[in-house]
Amino acid sequence: MANLFTLGALDGGARRGRLQLAHGAVETPCFMPVGTAATVKGLTPAELREAHTQIVLANTYHLWLRPGKETIEAAGGLHAFMAWDGPILTDSGGFQVFSLEGRRRLDDEGVTFASHLDGSEHRFTPESVIGFQEAIGSDVAMLLDVCVKLPASREELEESVRLTAAWARRSAAVPPSGATLRFAIVQGGLDAALRERSARELVELDFAGYAVGGLSVGETRAEMYATARATAALLPEAKPRYLMGVGTVRDLVAAVDCGIDLFDCVYPTRCGRNGRAMTSGGELNIFNAPFTRDFSPLDPSCDCSTCTNFSRAYLAHLFRAKEMLGPRLLSYHNVYLVNALMRAARDAIAAGEWALFRDRASG
Repeated sequence: MANLFTLGALDGGARRGRLQLAHGAVETPCFMPVGTAATVKGLTPAELREAHTQIVLANTYHLWLRPGKETIEAAGGLHAFMAWDGPILTDSGGFQVFSLEGRRRLDDEGVTFASHLDGSEHRFTPESVIGFQEAIGSDVAMLLDVCVKLPASREELEESVRLTAAWARRSAAVPPSGATLRFAIVQGGLDAALRERSARELVELDFAGYAVGGLSVGETRAEMYATARATAALLPEAKPRYLMGVGTVRDLVAAVDCGIDLFDCVYPTRCGRNGRAMTSGGELNIFNAPFTRDFSPLDPSCDCSTCTNFSRAYLAHLFRAKEMLGPRLLSYHNVYLVNALMRAARDAIAAGEWALFRDRASG
């Protein structure tokens, strides 16, 4: 497969690159805001662009159930449906399905599950998941994998690695449709030998990119960082690396240092909806009493429209009054801040100043 990822600079473990996708180029390292159901909660596509978002993530499980493939196809594809003309990565939905304990049945061919919406029965196979994502026009389709919560027994982890590889081989056998790239997901929990086996079996299939899966699911931060770093070292240098489910400033900086290129998480927007702001001085809770008469910007170091137009006191008022503008303004700021962090990281790597930036940003 043609390699659409260009590695531009290395500084220690950190990498700066460029991933060319059907709907545009993505400069890495890059954070992907989560638009689970074809929308990043509370934000319009125009606001995402203003916040310097390059690519968004949507979820196969949720879109499969509602509105369904036929509706999205009739709209002209996912990009037209959600009025977002930039790149979209769609998760396979595997994590969501395997979170439905007691409501799903796993076998070698796939997984059968009951919808959380109405209890109706559905079936995911490696082929149907790839077919769905390509039919709706995703720029990047994640392969169906088996994710387990930690801690897990070695038997559970071995079965996850076995099935993930078997399903990846079946996915690779599906003839490509359109310009959708396919990324495989490395499993293995915290077991170094199983991680090595999973990575080796997936890399042999030569996918366009690789994700480090099965983390941020119950392990400690130290365990997550160590496993992410070790797994990244097993993956091809010339392919993009994606760590799933991290979105705090601390975790993003550490993961870039581990050699990861792409990230996603609901954290910035979930925090925004609940009154928690990510700022250059650390996180703050807008419900705290002192902010009710604090007329300074949310983050004096930030030039987003929330920080340049509205005070902490006004934001505190919006949340107390349960006005929907409050969660929207904080969500916008948090996404803007994380995108600015990634932009600064790219500049630091290119300038050979990553270590200085890393220590300052994570301190």
